[in-house]
Amino acid sequence: MLSAILPNLSNYFIGIMSGTSLDGVDCVLSTIDSKGQCQYISHVSRPYSAQMREQFLTLQSPSTNELHLEALSANDLAIEYAHAIQALLELTGIRADQIAAIGAHGQTIRHQPSKTLQLAYTWQSLNSSLLAELTSINVISDFRTRDIAAGGQGAPLVPAFHAAQFRSDLPIAILNLGGIANLTLLEPNKPVLGFDTGPANVLLNDWIYKNLQLPYDENGDWSKLGQILPNILESMLSEPYFTAPIPKSTGRDLFHLDWLMKHLPHDNMPLAPDIQASLVELTAISVARQLHHYLPSSSEVIACGGGVQNRYLMERIEIHCQDLIPNIELSTTQKYGIDPQTVESLAFAWLAWCFVKGLPGNLTSVTGAKSPKILGAFYPK
Repeated sequence: MLSAILPNLSNYFIGIMSGTSLDGVDCVLSTIDSKGQCQYISHVSRPYSAQMREQFLTLQSPSTNELHLEALSANDLAIEYAHAIQALLELTGIRADQIAAIGAHGQTIRHQPSKTLQLAYTWQSLNSSLLAELTSINVISDFRTRDIAAGGQGAPLVPAFHAAQFRSDLPIAILNLGGIANLTLLEPNKPVLGFDTGPANVLLNDWIYKNLQLPYDENGDWSKLGQILPNILESMLSEPYFTAPIPKSTGRDLFHLDWLMKHLPHDNMPLAPDIQASLVELTAISVARQLHHYLPSSSEVIACGGGVQNRYLMERIEIHCQDLIPNIELSTTQKYGIDPQTVESLAFAWLAWCFVKGLPGNLTSVTGAKSPKILGAFYPK
């Protein structure tokens, strides 16, 4: 285990995340004790430039000279991560040599899990060697590929972290509203379940950017102007992914603007805010239905991720969850002292800690991997 090679590692870890929504970088500093409990210290967020967002959006599908573009984008992301880490260290007064490791997710540009291993792969763009060089901190990255190699989905990985931090005597669910929405289901004395439910910010952000050139729908104010379109909503909900059995995971490989356009009429195009309102409803209904299907006894849904800031989305999720599971409570991780924006970044700090300790970071009940695996690759400072 890495702790045997580097026995004097501190308990300071950095987690850094850039998600499917392509909105920017979240970077968090935490201490992690010998039992794996995280104590949040501080975080910074940096939005993507329009150029970086466009580069990674281009890489979501085949393009001209894409290997060259991916390599340059991986360098750009390492530089952006380094800026975020430097800002975090300056904010907290912690030195680089006090940090045990950075858990760096990278930017997913392809995610293709498959039961046929020769066809299965996932790719998170990041020049981890450059990041280690720029920060003078150990870097642990490439967390998903080992789970894929073991026959798993490679995602979601955060349920193991959720289970370590939030387990309760009651059946509860953790809902991460990133680009993709995912649920972690924690039921006493039962295996942890976790899976991607479908799109969240990925389509909401892309649609408002296409129409208003805004990176996101602040508070859901634009979607609140629209009317939900039942026919379009039902067409979107007919996507087989929503009723596919678990384990399952998804991303931009499936849910992107071309997917959305297939569900819109070619003539008499609806008003853009109406489509946005329908996309909010798509997320809310798909979350509620799958929560009800897999954990109908759930007493609380604890939400995190950037989508928590979309008040209208949260309202619609609460309405649909309570419609199917009366008296269920919708809260956020703020109730438990953790900023919702930092939870996924904290998860990757924790996964780096697991790597250092020689502990598996995946849950076979979540990803479907054949066995628990130590996740990640090590890039020394």
